[in-house]
Amino acid sequence: MNYKVEPKKYSKKILTGKILHKRKSPVNLKSELAEAKLRLAEAEDTLRAIRSGAVDAVVIPSKKGPQVFTLDGAEQMYRLLIESMNKGVLTLANDGTIFYANSAFASLIKLPLDQVLGSSFLNCLSKENQQSLQRTFTKSIKANGKISAELIATDGTILPVQISICKFPKNRSNPVIMGVLVSDMTDAKQNEEHLRALTHAIVQAQETERGRVAFELHDGITQLLCGILFRSQALLGMLADQNGPAQIAALKLNEVAAMTVEEVERISRNLRPGILEDLGLMPALREAGAEFSNRTKISVKITHSLLNGNRQYKLPAASSFRLPLDTELVLYRIFQEALK
Repeated sequence: MNYKVEPKKYSKKILTGKILHKRKSPVNLKSELAEAKLRLAEAEDTLRAIRSGAVDAVVIPSKKGPQVFTLDGAEQMYRLLIESMNKGVLTLANDGTIFYANSAFASLIKLPLDQVLGSSFLNCLSKENQQSLQRTFTKSIKANGKISAELIATDGTILPVQISICKFPKNRSNPVIMGVLVSDMTDAKQNEEHLRALTHAIVQAQETERGRVAFELHDGITQLLCGILFRSQALLGMLADQNGPAQIAALKLNEVAAMTVEEVERISRNLRPGILEDLGLMPALREAGAEFSNRTKISVKITHSLLNGNRQYKLPAASSFRLPLDTELVLYRIFQEALK
């Protein structure tokens, strides 16, 4: 039995053919040669379509009905891999038209897969994200890129996603110019928020403990040291008429006690600066800078300005403008670390 496959139909992914029954009447050699050439050309077109991956199956009519012969090759394995991925995979034209999408992407935007094909990928994004994606589209054909965006599902659900773009070489016969991988970042965003909340809780616990230690130093140890300082001064007064070793020892004791009180006070201020809560960030920074300059003999100059859009307004020295206390405390800690 002889048959031929019509190659002009392989653009639908399935090749169909028809059976050509043997001729009963004799034909001349010229017509047989022409028909053989036609069959050869059609066979070559069919093989070329199969090798290029343009078809997935070949349909051969027979007496028992059409028979489908599937083509299992390397491309089939890749398709199975893409369909099994939990990330959205797309192939797009340069205007964002979707030529191919896997089931995972259809699930992300909550739309049947047959309605996804042929639609615009840009319609799934906000206007700002559309502009970012279009700028990426217009870049060099060899350039790939990643952008963070928000995917809008058909029910209004907004999903944070990361869009990875791989541009393909230009091909006149292939309108698809880029592949897109859409990764759902919902879990990553939630983990990031949990981590941020945990970090904030740890910082808050550290500041609470610093405040407790600072309070104990200021109201406990500092008072005891001040008592020692007063007694050493009284002892120094009683030995004022003497010029012997006892007076020298009392004088040294008084100096050491005064230095100890100042050091404990400095540690207490660094742990929890009361001036930060009472007067604000700038007075606290100035005090820390002055203390650093006195201790190291290095000059510290502090300037500041209030940002409002693209303009800067100079703050007056006695401005009542205050940042949130947590923000001021973080900035103060950064300034402390910079002076170390």
